[in-house]
Formats: sequence, C-alpha cells, structure tokens
Amino acid sequence: MKTQLVDGVEVHRGSGNVFADLGLADADKLKIKTGLVIEIRKAMKSRGLTQLEAAKRMGITQPKVSDMMRGDFTNLSERKLMDCLTRLGYDIEIKIRPAKTEVGHLMLAAA
Repeated sequence: MKTQLVDGVEVHRGSGNVFADLGLADADKLKIKTGLVIEIRKAMKSRGLTQLEAAKRMGITQPKVSDMMRGDFTNLSERKLMDCLTRLGYDIEIKIRPAKTEVGHLMLAAA
C-alpha cells in the first residue's frame, strides 16, 4: 500500500480490494460476491422488481433477497449469485488466462 501525506494527513492508497486491505480471509471471494450482488441490485431496480418478485425469478426466498439487500450474502455461494443473475436476464462469461504474476487473482468486470 502506497502512503503519502496530504494536508498533514497520512493517506494510504488502497489495493483496489477493500477486503484485502482490511486483511480479511477470502478477500478475492468477498470482492466477487459483492460485485455480483451489486449487479443483482441494479437488475432489480432497472426491472422495477419487488423483493418477492425478484426472489421468485431468482429461485430463492424473499428473506434471502432481503438479507442480500442489507449486505448479508454469506448464505449464498458465488455460483448461486451467478445463477440469480442469469435468471434476471444476464449473461455471464468466465475467462481464464495465465497470470502476469506468480499467483493469479479473481476479477469481476461488469459491463
């Protein structure tokens, strides 16, 4: 993390993954899941879906949608979140390529 002084305040530049910066285990997985939930929220809003309507389309319960909207998606796997997005009319493409560094990473790019 790069540190600089701005107006007498020490500022740390993040890595791009707040979960890794906080030292959380499974930081890459949390970043992916968060990105998927953000896209689900956008899809629900753009389609004007209630939590109950979205739950029916996604094949999960309304309480799980409520949890997701409040930021608690620990009970849903990345695979299930991707399934929810496809049920909401999204295509998901997974690309695998050699890493530029010794250890690769997970990345989510939304259009």
